[in-house]
Amino acid sequence: MNNIDNSITSEFSKSIWSKFRKSIEQYKLIENSDKIAVCISGGKDSMLMAKCIQRLQKYAEINFSVEYIVMDPGYTAENRSKIISNAEKLGIPIKIYDTRIFESVAKEKKHPCFLCARLRRGWLYKTAQNLGCNKISLGHHFDDVIETILMGMLYGSQIQTMMPKLHSENYKVQLIRPMYLVREDDIIKWTEYNNISFIQCACMTTQNKGQSKRAEIKQLLNQLRALNPSVDMNIFRSVENVNLQTLISYHRGEKYHHFLDDFDEGMSIKGTNRFSDTKIKIDFFKDKDP
Repeated sequence: MNNIDNSITSEFSKSIWSKFRKSIEQYKLIENSDKIAVCISGGKDSMLMAKCIQRLQKYAEINFSVEYIVMDPGYTAENRSKIISNAEKLGIPIKIYDTRIFESVAKEKKHPCFLCARLRRGWLYKTAQNLGCNKISLGHHFDDVIETILMGMLYGSQIQTMMPKLHSENYKVQLIRPMYLVREDDIIKWTEYNNISFIQCACMTTQNKGQSKRAEIKQLLNQLRALNPSVDMNIFRSVENVNLQTLISYHRGEKYHHFLDDFDEGMSIKGTNRFSDTKIKIDFFKDKDP
């Protein structure tokens, strides 16, 4: 286990540990007195996140506490056993909670993935709050962020991104994503270096339906990278550099704004910024939990 721990801050210091720390500091994800429910699905991303948080708690100057929780939505015995085995190998003291989410989702015909995500998120928020946690931590990485931006544009007719942290609307719990700047390829290299295999997508609904929209986006991104290696960072920066003056319309919460609202007024004074009283901040999106 020591070799696995050390690999994070040695062989993978620049590609994983530094980017993990940068996410924490840049977006103020973990602060003194936090109690964090680290949510582990059993996949490579959440397991590595748990190791990084464990190391941060041990060596950093931030004073916070942690609960390592695994929600079993109805895993097969094989997958559940693998999660337990990997947690022991990594030295992560997990607590497993049984649910019947997969069973409930199996009855949904039209939007099973949407329902599953809502049920999972709602359960995590509620459990974290019951444990006295003020934050839940998920293992989404940089590639997830890029894919979400493109999926929103191509399939959702909207510009939005996966946020580094969110407020829950129904619980006194924040959601944080400490792996926000870590690349998936580097996570894969870490698993291969340490010779550890993790569970893949355990949802039979997704497996039976064939290729998902996210898989299609992954393929598209691979094609774009062959033409432009900087495409990922360009997509990411596009949602950091939003210019409201170049948008036909936008909304903040339920309030919509259209460029024609004050178009003539803006023309009356040369150089006038028609949105001068509005500061764009990407973190105004709130999570829509059940």
